[in-house]
Amino acid sequence: MSKKDYYKILGISQSATDLEIKKAYKKLAIKYHPDRNQGNKSYEEKFKEVKEAYEILSNTEKRSAYDKYGHQAFDQSGNNNFNNSFSSTNDFGDIFGEVFGDIFGDEKRNKYEKGSDLEYLLNINLEDVLNGTKKIIKIPTLKKCNFCKGTGNKNNLNNNECYTCNGSGQIHARKGFFTVQQTCYTCNGKGKYIKDPCYKCNGEGRLNTIRTLSIKIPSGIDSGDKIKLSEEGEAGKNNAPYGDLYVKIKINKHPIFKRKKSNLYCKIPINFSTAAIGGIVEVPTLNGKIKLKIPKETQYGKLFRIREKGIKSINNNYRGDLICKIIVETPVNLNENQKKIIYKLGKSLNKSNGNRNSPKYERFFYKVKKFFQNLRKYKI
Repeated sequence: MSKKDYYKILGISQSATDLEIKKAYKKLAIKYHPDRNQGNKSYEEKFKEVKEAYEILSNTEKRSAYDKYGHQAFDQSGNNNFNNSFSSTNDFGDIFGEVFGDIFGDEKRNKYEKGSDLEYLLNINLEDVLNGTKKIIKIPTLKKCNFCKGTGNKNNLNNNECYTCNGSGQIHARKGFFTVQQTCYTCNGKGKYIKDPCYKCNGEGRLNTIRTLSIKIPSGIDSGDKIKLSEEGEAGKNNAPYGDLYVKIKINKHPIFKRKKSNLYCKIPINFSTAAIGGIVEVPTLNGKIKLKIPKETQYGKLFRIREKGIKSINNNYRGDLICKIIVETPVNLNENQKKIIYKLGKSLNKSNGNRNSPKYERFFYKVKKFFQNLRKYKI
């Protein structure tokens, strides 16, 4: 009698992954296992069939041979002689040991996990970014207990191997036909226990403290960047390694400058006389003042780029620029004499030269004129 397709027996496709094969086997093995269906011969045969399919498809070499040659690959070599007699307890233990273990990550846990990583938000000024600086910070953390040297043991000795789980951190309990793996209740999965806990840290091997650290801030660092300090986090339990400390940078808002990557931006207000006839103004930078020449007839919003007065990039030696935006300011709080002078200037500008002194004004009203001319064409 011809054998059924192993993939169909497990209800999977030929492209199924190892994990999918194990999941399918677990489901069917639980369903057809004789311990759950005592006296049911058809279920017993089905269980053997499922087990045979799993033994072939879970083996990389056997699966490859089966995919190429089918059942003939094993009929010719005699590799199909499976042991059809079984001990229900052992077989079912295999299901949970192999399948549940792989699905749920049944590995020996790290009995001494490192301490927690910490994150500290550090506010700095834009001036600190220019050439880099050092900052002193204080962080609440956990350090190794200096009384027991982090062991958690009163006598500063290594902890004893747990007598319940023999150091594995796991115990196996039988519940009917199930074999369940649980965390050891004596050592809480550590594999060792403390016979005489340290009175200072209560057996944890660590104490609360405030640590003072000096942090070197590199030039060019930006908001959101993190500085990693290895093993400056919390101490792990029972002499486990320290975690890491991540210092997250936040740059305070500056009253003058705005930063975009390596460039700095600022607004420079000038009076309209300087904008009209030109002049020299002082411009602030992060490391002093410089003089900027304003050409005549400078308009509102004009940008001036001052080379290499920005921030040095953290990735290379390139230094950004300072971009200054000109803000032409309308004078306020004028006295009578000043008002008369401006009034005379206004009359002079509008007297005989049309709008040649205000080219934007002239172009704007030319567009307005054309707009209304076109609007009349569409009137009914």
